[in-house]
Amino acid sequence: MAAAPISRWAGIVLLLVVATIFGANHVAARIAFEHGTNVTTAVAFRSAGTAVFLLLLLLLYRIPLTVQRQTAKHALLVGLLVASQSYCLYSAVAIIPVALALLVFQTFPMMLALLSWAAGGERPARVVLAVMPVALVGIALALDVWGRSGNLAERWREIGAGVLWALGAAVSFAAALLLMTRWLAAMDGRLRSFLTMCVVAAVVLAGGAAAGDFRLPADATGWLAVALLTACYGTAITSTFILLPRLGAVNNAVVLNFEPIAVLAIAWVVLDQKVSALQILGAFIVTGAIMILGTRR
Repeated sequence: MAAAPISRWAGIVLLLVVATIFGANHVAARIAFEHGTNVTTAVAFRSAGTAVFLLLLLLLYRIPLTVQRQTAKHALLVGLLVASQSYCLYSAVAIIPVALALLVFQTFPMMLALLSWAAGGERPARVVLAVMPVALVGIALALDVWGRSGNLAERWREIGAGVLWALGAAVSFAAALLLMTRWLAAMDGRLRSFLTMCVVAAVVLAGGAAAGDFRLPADATGWLAVALLTACYGTAITSTFILLPRLGAVNNAVVLNFEPIAVLAIAWVVLDQKVSALQILGAFIVTGAIMILGTRR
């Protein structure tokens, strides 16, 4: 039986908290990368750590671990998509400012709405379609697409690879949320998250081992950052997978777009990643436009 819905405003407040925790995870990841860790290692630690935590939680509450074969296949596909999202987004965070990477990634609610519609599901409301162009204008301002030189080609050389990685993460996550909501909504959220994280950990560990692509932190700061990103990510992704099916993913996942705003503040203080007033305006346009979708009836 699916979990009962929770009140809309309580859900929105909880998702705002989750978005901030997600942001802290990505700032911690950037610190880890600056202290010797690579993307594969960071994703492996956070997914395996989250899986272990969830397993202990499932055992504590005596939640059965058995699932039907068809459900296991569905969980496998969702896990592969989350693995892709994890690797792509950390790759973006590693090479462009954290807030900019997350702003591009936060196009996933728009992609989710369109994917759901294309798959014959819930049609996006008119306001969703109207807000999309506004959000894209905000993203263009936030990315400072022309750069200081006023040369679009030169600016793309600076941020293009990171933007593409972040777009790949957005598509993967939107598809994962869509399939998770359709196929796994009736499953206990902790079990759903556990299965997903197991798939992510297995894929990354196997791929990293085959390619010899693991690199451990070089110092204590790096290890602390890895521990923090694991704790923050585990808390945030588990909360997301528990909350969204109870709220309705298509029109409520957009609340997670608060994350870049939180990251602007965190990264400014912790990483000294300053942005211009115009970029801040763009970030607020993006977040404000999509928050309209998350708070409308």
